[in-house]
Amino acid sequence: MIVNAETVQEYKDGYIVFVPCANKEIVDVRNITVELPDRRKISNAQRRKAYVLLGYISAWWGYMPLENTKEITKLIFRGSPYQITDKDFSLSDCTVTEARLYITYLIDFCILHGIDTGEPLYKLCEDIPRYVWACLMKKCCAVCGRKAELHHIDAVGIGRNRKEIPQIGMQVLPLCRKHHNEIHNIGKFTFMKKYLLQSIALTEEIGQKYRLTRKNMEVAK
Repeated sequence: MIVNAETVQEYKDGYIVFVPCANKEIVDVRNITVELPDRRKISNAQRRKAYVLLGYISAWWGYMPLENTKEITKLIFRGSPYQITDKDFSLSDCTVTEARLYITYLIDFCILHGIDTGEPLYKLCEDIPRYVWACLMKKCCAVCGRKAELHHIDAVGIGRNRKEIPQIGMQVLPLCRKHHNEIHNIGKFTFMKKYLLQSIALTEEIGQKYRLTRKNMEVAK
């Protein structure tokens, strides 16, 4: 969940912030990540990524003119949870943070609609954990985009019944059969470094997507 926080006070080498949350039951206060917006301007690499993704979306939309695709996606982006303000922005002078969020939105759009990008999306993404989560929810391989199965970075153990093992909190990745075999062959550290990926903790939402058993949906210890 992403919410806008408010800086309450500057304190020593940091800040005290207020994070609003009406439904406190859904938040684990022990694991809150605070992201500080980067006011630097968009980089050339970010701009290139955005236009590459817009090109793929434009082709998927029947080769809609690129500028039209950009304006439509920007409009949708502004009304989505990705956007941090309701102001318009430009790929010529927006902030690094705005560019990263827009690129993340474009990648999620491609994953959601199964758009053929011709290259692995992890090479274009700015937020690896968010990308891995989107791939998990769409059940597509984080490396190549093919149909994926759930790979446990945390070893389950040989001979154990997977259906009887608590898995919530275990580190996972969505991988196709080919890349599932590869990670076993070369090891997780080499694999993660090769593809610049990060695993994420399995949540109930992910578990339900993969139809895990009631025992699997317990917290791993």
